[in-house]
Amino acid sequence: MMASAAVRRDLPLIVVCAGTSWGGIRGSDHHVATELTRYATVLWVDPPVTFLTPVRRRQEVGAVPWPRLRPGIPGLVRLTPTAIPGYTRPGINATTGFLVRTQIRWALDKLGAAPAAVMACSLDDVLTGWGPDVVCVLYGTDDYAAGADLMGLSRRALLRNEKRQLDNADVVVAISRVLYDRWSEMGANVHLIPNGVQVDAYRKLETVSPAPDVALPSPVAGLVGHLSARIDIGVLEAIAESDCSLLLVGPYSPTWEPERFAALIAKDRVKWVGRRPFDELPGYLRLMDVGLTPYADIPFNRASFPLKTLEYLAAGLPVVSSDLPATQWLASDLVRVASGPDEFVRAVREAAGEASNEDMSRRRRAFAETHSWQRRAEEIVAAIGLSPAVQTLRETH
Repeated sequence: MMASAAVRRDLPLIVVCAGTSWGGIRGSDHHVATELTRYATVLWVDPPVTFLTPVRRRQEVGAVPWPRLRPGIPGLVRLTPTAIPGYTRPGINATTGFLVRTQIRWALDKLGAAPAAVMACSLDDVLTGWGPDVVCVLYGTDDYAAGADLMGLSRRALLRNEKRQLDNADVVVAISRVLYDRWSEMGANVHLIPNGVQVDAYRKLETVSPAPDVALPSPVAGLVGHLSARIDIGVLEAIAESDCSLLLVGPYSPTWEPERFAALIAKDRVKWVGRRPFDELPGYLRLMDVGLTPYADIPFNRASFPLKTLEYLAAGLPVVSSDLPATQWLASDLVRVASGPDEFVRAVREAAGEASNEDMSRRRRAFAETHSWQRRAEEIVAAIGLSPAVQTLRETH
């Protein structure tokens, strides 16, 4: 199928310059772009690759080292742009934004379409030079400057790029109250639109077969997500030493507590299965009695909005989370809040006792439905100002 065939002429076109590759881990940008296809044609722009990007990495994310357009899902076309090797380094990165914007314009020309909006899901310089007819949107999925140490980047450079991005944006969206407050104090007109959940993926969880590669005795506390310095490993160790099993699903950052992590996953009642495709996650959630969000108390986490909390609720699971501003914003008794290893162990034991309560499971699922990605996409469409066009489209069909 030609990529241009995915463009609907009766819908606006939104360019989503993603922070992650379409073939990588599904983050907020992936979920938002998927739901935006209800209201617009989406041109998804991967982070750039270079001719020196390892072949294995290119294959992992489904990328190629030259500009290429290809279909994604219905209503979405994917562009993988090319940049100069070392494109994130000072000096070289000054050319990266220009190269990416040039390739986006090449893709739009191939598609025969003009964008209604360009959305940046990172601090990359993609919002420059689009003119008054294009709405430039900064979609803040994280407090990038607060994560400088975690990412090994210069905080000064990130703050500089952040200011440029805010200055270039017509519409600013923040996924957390902490980020909303900080950007508002900088003079930006910010919309608070938190993360959501793909409820359809978990609606019929009881019909999903449990993952076949796990055999842990109940109760099972589970963590889905990237295992990195964002996680409080002390909490995981305490749960592993209790009378609960521990299931870990997600990629591991090898620089994060390598000795402690190796000792943790060597325990009899602990199972780490590594990264798994999104479509396989329901099979692992079927095995859990409690979902965990054990985030460390660091600035980057305080400004985040963990996807996993809502995913656990959509699966009907009781949740135990660190005391995050995002958890406070949810303001639900369906999420137990704990601080430190001992409180987590006590809360997990209590939550495990509710795992088989069908009434509570229905309440959790119903709560998650109110935070669906479809609703979040509707809010973004309204913030961009496309609602009148979308409403006209609905009325004529």
